[in-house]
Amino acid sequence: MGYLGASAIMMTLLISLGVMILPLIFYLLTLQGVLQDCKPENRKMDPAMVWLTLIPVFGVVWQFIIVGNIADTLRLEFGQRNINAGEDRPGYSIGLAFCILMCCSIIPFVGFLTGVAALICWIIYWVKIAGFRSTLRMTKA
Repeated sequence: MGYLGASAIMMTLLISLGVMILPLIFYLLTLQGVLQDCKPENRKMDPAMVWLTLIPVFGVVWQFIIVGNIADTLRLEFGQRNINAGEDRPGYSIGLAFCILMCCSIIPFVGFLTGVAALICWIIYWVKIAGFRSTLRMTKA
């Protein structure tokens, strides 16, 4: 393999990595932002801690913790602002489904299906959290 072949492979790998990591960065910015928009006394975690998701393997477990903490933070914040979120722990169900499906995606044969389902749940969770953030910003306390 010549120099041009190796550089083309390297460029393809870099583009692929960028395509995968860029949405993750915007997702984490959304999670960090929703926590920042909540009062410090209602936060169940520091907003900057969402970035621990980027640690390989640990990040998979950390997502479960993030989903629970954001749901509890939003419950407290919405309660304090008298906002009806429509669910007891806002975003928790779909976030938990995303986390479980993501873990199941490593199972041989069914992993592809659960991976696709995890991606769909991830997008729904992201949109839901972004919607909660918009609600918080519209109802500044």
